[in-house]
Formats: sequence, C-alpha cells, structure tokens
Amino acid sequence: MNKFYEIFRDLKQKIDQKEYPAGSLLPSELNLAQMYNVSRETIRKALNLLLESGYIQKQQGKGSIVLDIQRLQFPVSGLTSFKELQEGQQIDSQTIVIKNKTEKIPRYLAEQFHLPEDTDVVSLVRLRKISGEVIILDKDYLLHDIVDSVPTEAAEVSLYGYLEKECKLTIAYAKKEFVVEPITQEDQKYMNLKNDTHVVVVKSEVYLEDTRLFQYTESRHRLDRFKFVEFARRKHTLL
Repeated sequence: MNKFYEIFRDLKQKIDQKEYPAGSLLPSELNLAQMYNVSRETIRKALNLLLESGYIQKQQGKGSIVLDIQRLQFPVSGLTSFKELQEGQQIDSQTIVIKNKTEKIPRYLAEQFHLPEDTDVVSLVRLRKISGEVIILDKDYLLHDIVDSVPTEAAEVSLYGYLEKECKLTIAYAKKEFVVEPITQEDQKYMNLKNDTHVVVVKSEVYLEDTRLFQYTESRHRLDRFKFVEFARRKHTLL
C-alpha cells in the first residue's frame, strides 16, 4: 500500500473518531511530515485525498479545516449559478425579483442550522422565466452578518457574480438535496405549472472557503422542463 494512502486512512479514522473535530485545523504539512516521517509531497497527496473525499477544506494562509462530514451526505457535483447555466446552454431567459428584504430567519432554518431565531437574513425570491414561462421559483436566504444587502439589479443579473466580485466572498462548496414535493400556493401563484401536482426542489446549503454557512436556497423547478444530469467518476482503491 502506498504510504500516502496509509496516511490518508489514518487521518480519516482520526476525523471519524473526532480526534480532529469538525471546525478544527489539522497539523501543518511540516508537522504531519515529521509525525509520519515522510516528505511533504507525500503529505500533500494524503491531504488531497481527504479534500476529494469531503473531509477537509483547504484555506490559504490557514491550513486544512476539518469539515462536518455528516452535512455532506448528499454530494452533488458542481456549484453553478443560473447565470452560468444560462450562458453555457444559451438559454433565452429572464430573472424577475419579487422579494428583496432583510427579515428574521424562518424558524425551520434556525432549528436546522442551530441559529438564534432572531438571526437576520437577506431574503430573496426570484422567478426564472424561460421561453416566456416562469418555470423556476428560487428562494434564497443569505446570512445578514456576511451579506448585509444585495442590489435588486445584481440579483437579477448574477447573485454569485455580485457576491464574488463586489463582496469579495470566496464560495467554496455546497450540500445539495434533490426532492420531489407537492406544489404550494406560492408555486401556483407564480409558476406556469399547467397540470403539474409536484415540483422538483433543489435544497442547497452553501459554504465559504472558511467553512462558514452563508446561504440556504430552495430552487423549485417545473417537472417537465428539466432533467438533472450527474457526472460520476469511480475512485479506484490504491493498493
């Protein structure tokens, strides 16, 4: 067995057993190299396996932060904005902002993320119109202590473009859950649902490079207009 894979398995076990708890830093590459009596290049290979497996997030100038692996149980590759999707597939679309205000976080999200019920969020609701029909309803909640406001024009053009370029945030990764849910009165009011009784909902928790949660999104899609395609690569065991 390759030495870097042995180190990967040992570090993974220590994270699983909470010797390195979520939110803590792993020892530096130099310290790990001394601990395991190997080169720093060998340590980098082991850390890259931990990164690819969702156990750590590397932050420049800080090191390797241990992630809460229980919150990465629904991995879906890619963190792409609607603007990027639109440009990549040349979709004729329009985004309409129908809500943009600061308010208290919904109770179910406060409970889900263990936040105080008086936590302020920037609440955005946007309609995605494609070929003249509203077929997506996006509901975003951005933690106010990280994002204090979003200009409506920016929300219409590219939310992530604004957050990354103007707010200088480094968006790193997300946990996504795909579910099918019965339509709500809000869905009926704003979307062109025809005879649909259910919608596909993509629920996303989005995190910054420093592992802070900063956004929760529910993207509600009309069933007949979308298919979700996933690219999967088999990870071969190194023996």
